Amino acid sequence: MHPEREANLRNWEARVAIHVGSRDYDVDALASGARRLSDVVAFDVPALGDLTGLDAVHLQCHIGTDTISLARLGARVTGLDFSPSALGAARELAARAGIAATFVESELYDACAALGVSRFDLVYTGVGALCWLPDIRRWARVVAGLLRPGGRLYLRDGHPMMWAFDVDMVLSHPYFESGGAVRLECDVTYTDDDGARLAEPVTYEYNHGLGEVVQALLDAGLALTRLVELDSCDWQGFESMVKGDDGRWRLPDRPERMALMYVLEARKQG
Repeated sequence: MHPEREANLRNWEARVAIHVGSRDYDVDALASGARRLSDVVAFDVPALGDLTGLDAVHLQCHIGTDTISLARLGARVTGLDFSPSALGAARELAARAGIAATFVESELYDACAALGVSRFDLVYTGVGALCWLPDIRRWARVVAGLLRPGGRLYLRDGHPMMWAFDVDMVLSHPYFESGGAVRLECDVTYTDDDGARLAEPVTYEYNHGLGEVVQALLDAGLALTRLVELDSCDWQGFESMVKGDDGRWRLPDRPERMALMYVLEARKQG
């Protein structure tokens, strides 16, 4: 594994215990509520629809809260992640929730070898996933390889324009993938964690321009069916952002100035 990816793995391993105990993930409520969904998947439900009978894979699934939520929409679910500790927590959560889910440890780029090709009706990639991947074209080929003909990709993530700004809204990071990795050092994670500190604070993140993402999918043989940019975000990406009554974070003044997230759907042709 590349040293940058090794650093990221150490960082994500260090986050697991904090996230499992976090009020933001609230795994106890998810495990005990037979109809409960994660906040992420609850937002996506209108677009995802009824998944009954579909084979779905959740890439970069972390501790499995979104994966289990997809199962509650009717899918047969598989979660894939590179963190063994996260997968252990995901398996435990699935057992507590009474969900039949499969969790596989693998690097994202090895997913086709780990899971098999043309196996899934839905590839789901959740919030905050693509920034950990150095090569968006390889990712798109993995998505295409996993999908059956006619299968669908559903992606909702932070907008690359937002990732190009730092927390003080200074345009300081690359917009395009060619800008390379951004080294960050932060000893806290993104959850409400009562001040817990990460033992492995260094990460490397990569931006991918919106055009780069779209073109990578087109080149991999997928047809774009939906692309929507959002002026709201799941988290407080900038210090100045304010939380609305709907639980979404926005710029306090003229939120139409910047897209903060986007939703993309595409289908494998054939």
